[in-house]
Amino acid sequence: MNYLSITATDGRARVGVLRTAHGDVQTPCFMNVGTQAAVKGGLDAGDLAALGCQIELSNTYHLHVRPGDELIRKLGGLHAFMSWNRPILTDSGGFQIFSLAGLRKITEEGVAFRSHVDGRHIFMSPEDSVRIQANLGSDIAMAFDECIEIPSPREYIEASCERTLRWLTRCRDEWVRQIASPTAINRGQLLFGINQGATEHDIRIRHMKQIAELDLAGYAIGGLAVGESHGEMYDTIEAVETVMPQDKPRYLMGVGTPVNLVECVARGIDMFDCVMPARNGRHGHFFTDNGVVNINNAKFSDDSEPIDAHCGCPVCSTHSRAYIRHLFKAGEMLALRLAVTHNLWYYNNLMARIRTAITDGTFSALRREILAVYAKQGESR
Repeated sequence: MNYLSITATDGRARVGVLRTAHGDVQTPCFMNVGTQAAVKGGLDAGDLAALGCQIELSNTYHLHVRPGDELIRKLGGLHAFMSWNRPILTDSGGFQIFSLAGLRKITEEGVAFRSHVDGRHIFMSPEDSVRIQANLGSDIAMAFDECIEIPSPREYIEASCERTLRWLTRCRDEWVRQIASPTAINRGQLLFGINQGATEHDIRIRHMKQIAELDLAGYAIGGLAVGESHGEMYDTIEAVETVMPQDKPRYLMGVGTPVNLVECVARGIDMFDCVMPARNGRHGHFFTDNGVVNINNAKFSDDSEPIDAHCGCPVCSTHSRAYIRHLFKAGEMLALRLAVTHNLWYYNNLMARIRTAITDGTFSALRREILAVYAKQGESR
């Protein structure tokens, strides 16, 4: 069954509707990241809905470690736990385990690692990852994979992709068992596979063809934005996109800047997630149609203007640059909340503008506009 309906195209850029158990998602979309069932910056589910968030992303590894997926299952699943009635995607934990580097050991059976919270030994297999995500009750579960360091030896990349393919088959089999259970939290949960292969195009293409044979609900491109240049990332996406199923959602994991979003939409990507808008906001960096505003600059100390006079977010309609800068300098928690609120509104609104532009056939003009704005600050692509 296909869960994505494409409604408009402009070149490779696509507009569609992704159907999930907790509602439809208009694509291209940006998934607001609530790693531990909360967005860092003091925003709750009601705030996310008000900011136009269609789908929230939480992390399997972090929620397994704390408070525990069994506890979340007991409390009705992640939707009930965080009072969010819209779609949720859970990452498998593969990237977080990758980031533990010296604390993990990878075998055919899975990955043994130490918890970053209390140091205890944990083992996670593909089956474990899927079972945890079933306990969480997310609408989209991601398959367990290995995120490969860039650069890596070609021989290791090939061996890792072969293992990730075997893990994907095991994930699929366990997912079938989980959603068939009469006690499943979300029997409508979908499973996405993840393409790997670093920046080796032939390996990426072969791996994508192999995982596409499993006919899953969607496919992600993983293992990018981990050290390669933007040009290498874009070239890799272009190579993989040619063999990705046309009728399935394409998700680029962990990306990125506003420029990355428009450039990757232009290359056929439908879904994105990134901690950047929240993380950068907490450091006083505000994304706007005029580029990034660093509110820490002294020139804003007596500025009565909003962050962006043309912005429709609740922050810009209420507070001045001088006030927000004061909050940051005073170490007030409200500074973080206001910054994250603005940035998530900007990202969600940018995706809405992209969808409208693709539908209207004006996406190329919007793309040039975004590129021109951020080129002035040193990011051309």
